[in-house]
Amino acid sequence: MENFVITVRETNNPAILKFEANRTLIGTGSYEYKNIDEAADSPLAQQLFYLPFIKTVYISGNFIALERYDIVQWEDVKDEVAQQLVEYLESGAPLVRVKDRKPEAITVYAEVTPNPAVMKYVANKKLVDSVFEFKNIDEASESPLATRLFQFPYVREVFMDLNYISVTKYEVAAWEEIGMELRESIREFLVEGGTVINPGATAAVSNTGPNMSGLALEGTALEIANILEEYVKPAVAGDGGNIVFQDYEEESGKVHVILQGACSGCPSSTFTLKNGIETMLKNMLGDKVGEVVAING
Repeated sequence: MENFVITVRETNNPAILKFEANRTLIGTGSYEYKNIDEAADSPLAQQLFYLPFIKTVYISGNFIALERYDIVQWEDVKDEVAQQLVEYLESGAPLVRVKDRKPEAITVYAEVTPNPAVMKYVANKKLVDSVFEFKNIDEASESPLATRLFQFPYVREVFMDLNYISVTKYEVAAWEEIGMELRESIREFLVEGGTVINPGATAAVSNTGPNMSGLALEGTALEIANILEEYVKPAVAGDGGNIVFQDYEEESGKVHVILQGACSGCPSSTFTLKNGIETMLKNMLGDKVGEVVAING
């Protein structure tokens, strides 16, 4: 059998590096460890946590992804870590003692949304830390689950947030025909321990901030963004979508927002904007707000 070769690959997160092996390391499932206590079933992860700069260890498929603390830069230690991984793999020691892991009970249920083209699939566990939106299979390269869903010819878009996935279909299929098939596919993927999002993947928009750009807001723009974050976003999330503040034109009072997931292209979104969000902003901010304009994500 050929020797192990580790290739170091950068991710969109500078704190995370992927160490890819030239063959499969874990047949099924993925494993994430935040500290040495969580790594009781992984001798490899336990060994890595003895390195003082290791924050998180992630093992899946043919790679090991590592997140570092800021006390070092990867450039200074990545070769040493890669060599350590090669030596461990060559020793034949187990990466994960799978038999020690208790199977996790996974449930997924479907919820209809105001958008007839979108179905929301809710899991009983957290799936992602941030919002992810994929318009096609090429955009889904960092999400094995989204890639799997795009294998169905009737799947048009995939949107993920916290513990749910919103799937947009083409008109060629009816939910009565495909809804159960999609639900079971998602549930089976999660039961098998599949990777929802690869470590270091870039989110469509962060859940830690109220605006699309990530730039600091001030004045009325900040007030609008905070109102959307506190009062509107939880409601649209319940319908399988997301709303993100884009910008505010002070002279015209025009507010631009991005609609994602089930909200994007929804027939009732215009009504919601005019009679809900726009009215709320006008009531709370007076004549500072003239109109709310939505852009489908």
